[in-house]
Amino acid sequence: MTHVVTLVSSPLRAAVDAELVRSIAAHLPQAAEPVWLASQIAVDLAFAPGGEIDNRAMADRLRLELGDSPVDVVVQQATGRRKKLFLADMDSTMIGQECIDELADFVGMKAHVATITERAMRGEIEFEPALRERVALLKGLDPSVVDKVIAERIVLTPGGMELVRTMRANGAYTALVSGGFTLFTEKVSAMIGFNEHRSNTLIIKDGKLAGLVGEPILGREAKLASLESLRAAHGLAHGDTMAVGDGANDLAMLEAAGVGVAYHAKPAVAAVAHVRIDHADLTALLYMQGYRRDEFVR
Repeated sequence: MTHVVTLVSSPLRAAVDAELVRSIAAHLPQAAEPVWLASQIAVDLAFAPGGEIDNRAMADRLRLELGDSPVDVVVQQATGRRKKLFLADMDSTMIGQECIDELADFVGMKAHVATITERAMRGEIEFEPALRERVALLKGLDPSVVDKVIAERIVLTPGGMELVRTMRANGAYTALVSGGFTLFTEKVSAMIGFNEHRSNTLIIKDGKLAGLVGEPILGREAKLASLESLRAAHGLAHGDTMAVGDGANDLAMLEAAGVGVAYHAKPAVAAVAHVRIDHADLTALLYMQGYRRDEFVR
């Protein structure tokens, strides 16, 4: 069998039942018996298409067969599924919030900043000038507010800790690569268990935020450069890499990875990434690598 389909749902809404598996298997050439990775949550279906196929296009077709079922579909080659380098966006990917929006709340500008953030993440405006504009609005804010935001507002995305720690336990190198700020990524990366973090620096003068961000800004091209430099540093092939994100500034990184995953992403990102995860939590990225639930590091 040269290819495999992975069906996965959220563990909070288990929806991968035997009938659904049979219905998908009926559309696969020479489908093998299902291999359950987690009962009612994730299953592998190996198959042999007899030639080259467009994995993303096939996943889209199978997704139509699922109708309203809250189940994600991943189609890929059966070999080389377990990755050795993993890069992840932070805001709205590894955490459920946009940190700059939460900071803006302390200067009464959350709604305004959130609108700019959303437009930047959708690719409607350039990321770098949009970040400078938003950071300028934070001028005069006490940096200690960051600790308050992390303690009271930041929520880790379900499955993220298992994803990173399981991959590390199996020899992968992991990096949190964010268009956000080191004041957040330093702590969030440690909480989740990443090997390293890369992000932007908020300039502090006289103990307050200066309304400036360190240059050059880590945006779309810098995320791509991080993927390429880490891949080279670890002597890895293109197919050994996986990246995940949700916004337009993640696109170059996702396209250049062996597998680029759009996680609950903006439409423009979900439309072009190699894989899209709309329903499941971040453990979907383990199931699509063939990990069973009993192999997760919790």
